[in-house]
Amino acid sequence: MSEISNPGFQKATKSRIFQDVVDQIQEAILTQRLNQGDRLPPERELCETFNISRGTLREALRVLEYKGLIEIKLGTGGGAVVRSAGMEQFTETLGLLIRFGKVSVIDIGEFRAGIEGQIATLAAQKASAADIVFLDKLLEKLNKFKDIGVSGWNDFLETDQKLHREIARISGNALYKYVDNVVHDNISRYYDRYLDVTDSGIAEIYNDLEQLVLAIKKRDYTLAGQIAQKHVNTFISLMREKEAIIDQ
Repeated sequence: MSEISNPGFQKATKSRIFQDVVDQIQEAILTQRLNQGDRLPPERELCETFNISRGTLREALRVLEYKGLIEIKLGTGGGAVVRSAGMEQFTETLGLLIRFGKVSVIDIGEFRAGIEGQIATLAAQKASAADIVFLDKLLEKLNKFKDIGVSGWNDFLETDQKLHREIARISGNALYKYVDNVVHDNISRYYDRYLDVTDSGIAEIYNDLEQLVLAIKKRDYTLAGQIAQKHVNTFISLMREKEAIIDQ
């Protein structure tokens, strides 16, 4: 871990001191003048460089930490350390929006229906021979847990998530992969509430995924997209039916 003395910081503009400090440090991270693991200069040095109070600096650092750009470490050898970019902050924020009722689970399901079809379409176009082999292995595991039935549901669901993440990776689109992972992280916790967790229900999910992998193997991107979208739309229909019963 290296400490950067001054990666081009300047005195903060007095009309917007707090935001200017955030912007300068953020820009230094995004342009890789500061890299993962780098420690920012000590607070006293930063205050002198920006010509700001310690309170203003700490407020700016808290914002950067909330954004997931830095981590504040305490104790000997502590300080503000640059973090790697990740989805944890976005995932947590989306989770909070759902829990506060700002975004409904059905909203997420409808959004997912739009991107899953695109992801499957791209995956069918880009999948390598090695990708197909790995998808087949995941499908074999799914089949094993499907045959166990309801008692194998948790293992089935975990493997289902891995399969979807792998298809998103194969799509080769970083944004689709990122958003798909965030959506799955936040909607999977509601599966037990909305899905038909019975032997027949699990078999139906497996059948959809088996057909999806087969379409990807055949590079039938049109069919792959249609199957993926139909798979999600089935879940959305179940959610709406359950919500209607709850609201009665």
